[in-house]
Amino acid sequence: MKLEELSTRNPGMAATISAEKDGSHEANGMREEPTTLLYMLAGASKLRRQLHESNELIVCPGVYDGLSARVAMEVGFKALYMTGAGTTASRLGMADLGLAQLYDMRTNAEMIANLDPYGPPLIADMDTGYGGPLMVSKSVQQYIQAGVAGFHIEDQIQNKRCGHLAGKKVVAMEEYVTRIRVAKQTKDRLHSDIVLIARTDALQQHGYNECIKRLQAARDLGADVGLLEGFTSKEQAQQAVQDLAPWPLLLNMVENGAGPVITVKEAQEMGFRIMIFSFASLAPAYLGIKGALERLKNDGITGIPDGLSPKRLFEVCGLMDSVRIDTDAGGSGFANGV
Repeated sequence: MKLEELSTRNPGMAATISAEKDGSHEANGMREEPTTLLYMLAGASKLRRQLHESNELIVCPGVYDGLSARVAMEVGFKALYMTGAGTTASRLGMADLGLAQLYDMRTNAEMIANLDPYGPPLIADMDTGYGGPLMVSKSVQQYIQAGVAGFHIEDQIQNKRCGHLAGKKVVAMEEYVTRIRVAKQTKDRLHSDIVLIARTDALQQHGYNECIKRLQAARDLGADVGLLEGFTSKEQAQQAVQDLAPWPLLLNMVENGAGPVITVKEAQEMGFRIMIFSFASLAPAYLGIKGALERLKNDGITGIPDGLSPKRLFEVCGLMDSVRIDTDAGGSGFANGV
């Protein structure tokens, strides 16, 4: 059924274009199939396509601020992950003990997601949703408005902690199901492609079978992806993929964390669809900063390598894009260079 016919007339030429519901169209009687450029898709739609139209493992380095995100983009990753632990450490200077709330997480995610709105899609930690059903709904809506491509929401109690610390406690199944249900209802109500990732931290407290039961319930409610946090062995990780197949699973790889080290190649072979490295930027940043400051204290100089000038760092952060915008608009702010 034709939705619209548009006739355009210029001196010496006429064109009639008919658009169909599926995006195909006719131009002067010649049928053209719909074309969508992937790089022009918003983050949520792009992530959803990566998930469903390819078997490639989506590898997401953990980023926690604008610079770490810019570096990941420069290296060429096709998706990013905003870590809650990194956000808490960088914005609050605190341990990941549920101290970062919706404002902290959403504002950080919004900044990262919009460094390049058509660049790598961003998956962001949403912790427990920050309250009851109304707060979960508000959180989902704000993440959608922020341009976040996907988020995971978990079953820990509100007084939560990092998934790789001991002493975790989770809410009852009924409360967890409520969180997933309202998250799904909110994204559907807003007609958003944002990817809903259901996470469970119940392994430590209730064991593997309870985790599978919770993830199956989330899957049945319409969650797009599952995340079982804190695998104790590679065999257990492989078993989860098999027990929940063909539902896609996300693997959170935390080196020196509570579980075994699983490489990207191993995760691909196991059948995981998304892999996040939560501490990929945070831990190296600590080592690099600490080493430089120790050299400054002991030797009176930081020892920054040759070539790593302020301008080079600014180039990573979009300096030349800023110059181009000003120049293309006819501005003269950079007429004498930078």
